[in-house]
Amino acid sequence: MDVKVLYEDKNLIVVVKPAGMPSQGDRSSALDMVSYLKNYLRSSANGIPYVGVVHRLDRPVGGVMVYAKDQKTAADLSLQVQKKQLCKMYKVVLTGTLKNKQGTLENYLLKDGKTNTSSVVSKNTPGAKPARLNYKVMRTKYVDQEQLTLAEIELITGRHHQIRVQMADAGAGVYGDTKYNPVFQGKKGWFKMGLFSCRLEFKHPVTKEKMAFEYEPEEEPFDLI
Repeated sequence: MDVKVLYEDKNLIVVVKPAGMPSQGDRSSALDMVSYLKNYLRSSANGIPYVGVVHRLDRPVGGVMVYAKDQKTAADLSLQVQKKQLCKMYKVVLTGTLKNKQGTLENYLLKDGKTNTSSVVSKNTPGAKPARLNYKVMRTKYVDQEQLTLAEIELITGRHHQIRVQMADAGAGVYGDTKYNPVFQGKKGWFKMGLFSCRLEFKHPVTKEKMAFEYEPEEEPFDLI
C-alpha cells in the first residue's frame, strides 16, 4: 500500500494511512502502520526505531495520522489527545442527508467488546460514554438514484466507531459501512468506506509550534460527489 509522508523531523512523523491498513498490529497478518514505519525509519536509526501510537483510525478508514519517534514526544501528544487539544477533521460521504446543514450530534455510546460494535444508548446505561461531534454539509448529489451527502466533521470525543454510529443514528449512514449503515448492511461484497481523516492539528511537543496538516481524499467513493 502507498503510504504518503507529509512531514518528518527527529521527534515525529506525519503520514497518510491508506484505507485498509491497520493503525497498529492486530490479530490479522496484514502489514500495519507501526511495522511499516519501523521498516521505513530503520535506515536512519540505530537499532530498532521507536514508533509511538498516539491516536488510531479504524482499519477501513484512511487519512492523516501522527506517530511519535521517541517516548517523550509520544507522552506529550497523548496528553494533547486526552485534553482534546489535538484537532481531527474528517470528510465523510453519507447515504441520504442530515436534517440540518450544520450542527452538533450528542449521544451516549456503549461498546460491545464481544462483537466489536458500539451502539447509541440512554445516558443512564452502565458503561455508556458521551460522544460529541460537529458537522457541516458541503453538498449533496444523486448518484444512480441514490442521494449522497458530502460533509465535514470535527470530532470532539474519540469513541469507538463514533462517526459511523452517530451518522447512522442520525439517519445518514457512512457510505460503504456494512456494520452500521442499513443501506449497506444487506449488500454483499466489500465496499470502500466514505470516511477519511483530512486534517490534523496539534502543538509540536518540542518547538511548541502549532502544526496543521491536510490531505484531501480523491478515491472512491469521494470521487462520486
